[in-house]
Amino acid sequence: MQTGTLVSLALYFVLMIAIGLWAWKRSTDTSEGYLLAGRNLHPAVAALSAGASDMSGWLLLGLPGALYASGLVEAWIGIGLFVGALVNWIVVAPRLREQTESYGNALTIPEFLANRFPEKAVALRVASALIVVVFFAVYTAAGLVGGGLLFETSFAGVLPDAGMSDYMMGIWITALVVLAYTMVGGFLAVSLTDFVQGCIMVVALVLMPLVVMFGAGGEAGGSLTEVPVEGFLSLTQGLTVLGFISAVTWGFGYFGQPHIIVRFMAIDTVEKVRTARNIGMTWMGVALLGSIGIGIAGRAYVERNGLAIDNPETIFIVLANLLFHPVITGFLLAALLAAIMSTISSQLLVASSSLTEDFYKLFFRKQASERESVNVGRICVALVALAAIVIASDPESQVLGLVSNAWAGFGAAFGPLIILSLTWDRMTGAGALAGLVTGAGVVMAWIALGWNAALPGFDGGLYEIVPGFLAAWLAIVVVSKATAGKPVASTA
Repeated sequence: MQTGTLVSLALYFVLMIAIGLWAWKRSTDTSEGYLLAGRNLHPAVAALSAGASDMSGWLLLGLPGALYASGLVEAWIGIGLFVGALVNWIVVAPRLREQTESYGNALTIPEFLANRFPEKAVALRVASALIVVVFFAVYTAAGLVGGGLLFETSFAGVLPDAGMSDYMMGIWITALVVLAYTMVGGFLAVSLTDFVQGCIMVVALVLMPLVVMFGAGGEAGGSLTEVPVEGFLSLTQGLTVLGFISAVTWGFGYFGQPHIIVRFMAIDTVEKVRTARNIGMTWMGVALLGSIGIGIAGRAYVERNGLAIDNPETIFIVLANLLFHPVITGFLLAALLAAIMSTISSQLLVASSSLTEDFYKLFFRKQASERESVNVGRICVALVALAAIVIASDPESQVLGLVSNAWAGFGAAFGPLIILSLTWDRMTGAGALAGLVTGAGVVMAWIALGWNAALPGFDGGLYEIVPGFLAAWLAIVVVSKATAGKPVASTA
């Protein structure tokens, strides 16, 4: 049974590496080619690349696991994300595509901020690059945890003994394959593999809930109401005000995710942003509905058949192994790896670009050649990956928890900063720096105090992106007004 699954996964790995090698021949000789594919992405590739790099392992692990455990009330996270993504495409995408090119052809978000606010250029580049690298190490670790869970759940005792657990073996295999095509092919490889992975993911997300509900031996449809969780199919059962706010405000995070908004910078023309938006939002809607269906139908199937699931976040993997032919199981597991690897590769490349453009070239080799910059970028990809492997080595890590922390960090630090820098011409460099530091600082303090789990005086916690986002926005406005001089003209 395992042979067919392993063959399918092996073919998937080979395809990803082959795309990386093809991309290597196309656009990795220059920094713009390696980091942004020459700003020449087709709208469909940009759209699915943004979606696939966004919807990491949490789409097939974390979100179905939350719905499996608590019911339909957890769908508010998906609703908030969909609305946030739509606003991001409308407000940020066209402006960012235009302004990153007009402000010195910036290749990274930190470089754009430095060009937009030259009076605080060095401070902004260093602070934003530090935040990018720290939070992406955590975010990448979340993806590697997903890879470890996949191999631990599906291939226990099957993988060759290499002196490490199946969990750690899964982490290393996932990391090495991602490194292979990311280091070689750069942004073009990442975007093209994301496009293929996005197609694989959406097929799996449509296929699995349908088979669970209506396939032979499934019959979960009639048992949805039999799940022993009160209000399992209710959107409001047990929902508190703080819980609702914490769920829907996940959408705030979109405005500040560097690995997502960098896709906007690479679309070949501003006019094609609308086409990319329509493709991307359609993909996202289908994907989120499929993820919700897996969690809800999966719980019904488990209850009906008297199964025991130790970790709710493995429900997709368990169903793939139980209900499908080994070859199809391999395809479904490849979809999970696609969700994981598409995000990891995007995060590694963005972190690498910040280390290269905003540290190495800024402080060490201002006149570095294009070839040297590309090679340094490849080294930085490997270094960030190693840091993420160390973080992910704890088998008790939870995918959704790690993702939520990193998502909030980026959303609060960069979200208000990106929106206001693109739309408000009275914003100053001091205000930008204040918002960046305030957003990241409030999120980290909120997590350290445990207020995301239990807010003093309230029944429950508040997601850290809420205070972080609001504090950053306020800091930008207050400091900008206090330090306002001659307005900097905006090209929005």
